Amino acid sequence: MYGLTVRWSLADAPKGTLKALRAYVEDESYAKFAGLDGLRFKTWRVRKGEWFEGSYVFVSDEARAAFQASFEPGAADAPGSKLIGSAPILIEPCEIVAVVRGPAGFRSSSHFEHEPQED
Repeated sequence: MYGLTVRWSLADAPKGTLKALRAYVEDESYAKFAGLDGLRFKTWRVRKGEWFEGSYVFVSDEARAAFQASFEPGAADAPGSKLIGSAPILIEPCEIVAVVRGPAGFRSSSHFEHEPQED
């Protein structure tokens, strides 16, 4: 499978950035990527105070390359970049060796899995 990792540093992000990123993903980004041709799935990952990341899996190398080519020129102006205050520090294609779905399945959003909190 054909993966792509896009990572931003949160080291110098303003207070409240993580809360804003969660809201952006749930209110806008999720729907945008749910309709992206050639995308198998996307996850949004974060380590508070360290990094925020989009991890993508595409159906083909061509679909991954097309998305990467369209994203990279405007990466510094992407919504995530604007919320964080800086461009991605990493845009890296990769191979996804395997994905397993465990008996608990997937949840589309973590909205109800964390307490309201400050960044």
